Amino acid sequence: MACHPDLVHQVLRDPRTFDKGGPLYDRLRMLLGDGVGTCRHQDHRRQRRLLQPEFRKARVADQVSLMGEEVESVCRAWRPGQLVDISATMLDLSTRVVSRVLFSDSLDPATAAEMRRCLATVVRGMFVRTVMPVDALFRVPTPSNRRYRHASDRLRAIVGAAIAQRRRGTARDDRDDLLATLLAATRPDRGETAITDQEVHGQVLTLMFAGAESTALCLSSALELLGRHPEEERRLHSEVDAVLASGQPPGPDELPRLVHTRCVLTETLRHRPPGWLFTRVTTQETELAGHSLPQGSTVMFSPYLLHHDPAVFPDPDRFLPDRWLPGQTVAVPPGAMIPFGAGSRKCIGETLALAEATVAVAFIARHWRLRHLPDYTERLRPAASLGPRGLVMVSEPRTRPPMSTPPPADSRAPATTVVPVVHNSRTAGGNDVRDA
Repeated sequence: MACHPDLVHQVLRDPRTFDKGGPLYDRLRMLLGDGVGTCRHQDHRRQRRLLQPEFRKARVADQVSLMGEEVESVCRAWRPGQLVDISATMLDLSTRVVSRVLFSDSLDPATAAEMRRCLATVVRGMFVRTVMPVDALFRVPTPSNRRYRHASDRLRAIVGAAIAQRRRGTARDDRDDLLATLLAATRPDRGETAITDQEVHGQVLTLMFAGAESTALCLSSALELLGRHPEEERRLHSEVDAVLASGQPPGPDELPRLVHTRCVLTETLRHRPPGWLFTRVTTQETELAGHSLPQGSTVMFSPYLLHHDPAVFPDPDRFLPDRWLPGQTVAVPPGAMIPFGAGSRKCIGETLALAEATVAVAFIARHWRLRHLPDYTERLRPAASLGPRGLVMVSEPRTRPPMSTPPPADSRAPATTVVPVVHNSRTAGGNDVRDA
């Protein structure tokens, strides 16, 4: 276990020696294939170069409007005084965004809604399948196993059908989305090694899972923490009221002005990183902190542990967004603040995830105040990822949300899980996150 920032920095900067591996990644490869988040070092550079243009800042800026459409669509279902399952709603939101980034409008509304439901089911069941050593347990036809297998099969079928439809040319050929980029890479006339349809399928599944759960957990954590820190919530409201005076979701021009919003999210990722524990496996005999490690050794590191080091972050258990104000940020050594990893395996979706989270938190705070239930106590149960699951909060309107933005094509499906006040329904949330 590498417990010092310098050691973690050494591990992450040498992916040739400290490669993706360990029981978690071995299981994930069985479920998702060798996508950009799970593949070995020798395949990573080729995959990363293929996908990188779709995650550059200029490209993400073009997608801010669709993020705004989706968060507005989700919030449209909220009513004053109702209980909102924040965990389920944020997973629905992040799934909506990643599906549009991947497929644009390829999926009809019913298929898009089914895909979101299947993804939520598989996310909830994935963690136990990545850590339990006995595969036979998951072949027993229990209701949960049957639900997981059905959802997994349907998710793969939906992705396969979308790929096949795009290949047949029955859909428009001018779509500018991630699927188009991946399918273009299957042609051998690009001057590089063409990828296979199986690789396309694996990349789509990997990006769906990585883009959905980690962002959803970050959003749920941010809203949960703001609900327990009213002064930070008031400051956030002050900022979004000024920057988003029109009431519309933020666009690319407004994002840089949401300084405190971004500080809230950065502190959330420090305080409660969704990816809290990762592993690497040595590909050759090496040395770490004066200890000789044979080939095949598993090296663990924990962003949560590093982010709560009082030598780097004073009062590490306190939620203090001002740590990240311009000009006040203390010098953070390499390897000490790594919510998205570091080095060549740093999460490819960092810019996209931060933009999506900023749009969502800013728009929600502009129009709604979310309150904890009177008997609420924080219950964090670390799994393969970290964050509140089954978080239910009361929605109180701050303004009347604008309704001028037309809903996206697939928003006819239910946009959120809303529970009447007379009920107290809680849903267990997802479990898995990967550094890409």
